[in-house]
Amino acid sequence: MLEVKLHDIGEGMTEGEIVHYLVEPGDTVQSDQPLVEVQTDKMVAELPSPAKGTVKEIIVKTGETVKVGTTLMHIEVEGMQSREKMIAHSTQEPTEVALKNPSQSHKQSKRIFNRVRATPHTRRIAREHGIDIEQVTPSDPSGRVSEEDVLNVVNKSAEPEQASKVEVPADGPQTVEASQNETIPFRGIRRQIAKNMTHSLFTIPHVTHFDDIDMTQLFELRETLKQDGVEASVPAFLVKALAFALKDFPIFNAELDEQQEQIILKKSYHFGIATDTDHGLVVPVIRNVNKKSITSIHQEIKSLTARAKTNTLKPHDMHNSTFTVSNVGPLGSTGATPIINYPETALIAFHKTKKMPVVNDHDDIVVRQIMTLSLSFDHRVADGATAVHFTNRLAHLIENPYNLMLEMI
Repeated sequence: MLEVKLHDIGEGMTEGEIVHYLVEPGDTVQSDQPLVEVQTDKMVAELPSPAKGTVKEIIVKTGETVKVGTTLMHIEVEGMQSREKMIAHSTQEPTEVALKNPSQSHKQSKRIFNRVRATPHTRRIAREHGIDIEQVTPSDPSGRVSEEDVLNVVNKSAEPEQASKVEVPADGPQTVEASQNETIPFRGIRRQIAKNMTHSLFTIPHVTHFDDIDMTQLFELRETLKQDGVEASVPAFLVKALAFALKDFPIFNAELDEQQEQIILKKSYHFGIATDTDHGLVVPVIRNVNKKSITSIHQEIKSLTARAKTNTLKPHDMHNSTFTVSNVGPLGSTGATPIINYPETALIAFHKTKKMPVVNDHDDIVVRQIMTLSLSFDHRVADGATAVHFTNRLAHLIENPYNLMLEMI
């Protein structure tokens, strides 16, 4: 008998929430078939079956949060397999297994799944609408069921809802109002975000510095490159400029080790890109930004953002960032005091760019594209004056984008 345990599917993971079981007792499962969806601190991941067999018992209920190493279910293995083979298999899969009474015979299962390919996000949408995802016909030639495929089934099966009569309870208007309230489960990514943000805010003395940057020349350069067939987004320029600025001010690309009483200046430049999704805030990471071109950074941001929104990121996509970037300007943001992504030292947010009248060096009033940024930093590690020098250096790079490109040569 196999004990399927919650395994560390992400670096440093200590616990996970059981979101949804993809099997039930009596089901026949194949090796590598997904068994359960688990919510880590930043993503939903599927745990696969380590062997072919029959699900005998599910131990942990849906919605429970358990520690790594907790047994989730028992699987009766099909046929006689040696302990050595199973242990070797367990080192290759993200699910821990332990053998118990391997000589027991297995019973016939209730059903055999024809497992379809779909992301956890798509499966969640199907569950919320009562759709059996295994009955959804995929439009993708690869056979993967998409969110659109599920919603098409929902739209086809939708029927006009009949108006229901509203009865006024005897307790009066207050009871009626309470009965109309909605609740949102405080778990999954939302709960993990709250946990991480609370830890950061109560650990780090936050300070936020605001500044303005003239984006006019950068917009002009981007338009010129676009006409020449070069695809490079404004966020890609901002990220590249940050890499140069942080090289000059490494104190913001650092981590405070209180136990060793030292500040670690990171030599790697791994930037977390805060991304707003339907399932919460996730922060995929672009690695070695200092070694990449603006066009490659653009493509990587585009890819990571798309995978974040479809909940298809892998655990390694969201770990070991040294600095975090939040581009909230396109949403209309004009300012904020962001919470630092612990244990990093700083986080920068780029806000809305607006056309504004500016007095130039010749005392002429001209219209320029001005963007506000906010830099939150750990006041134990850096001081306000250093933050001003850092954003001044960043502004110089962005306001003179041709010089920025020259620095890359």
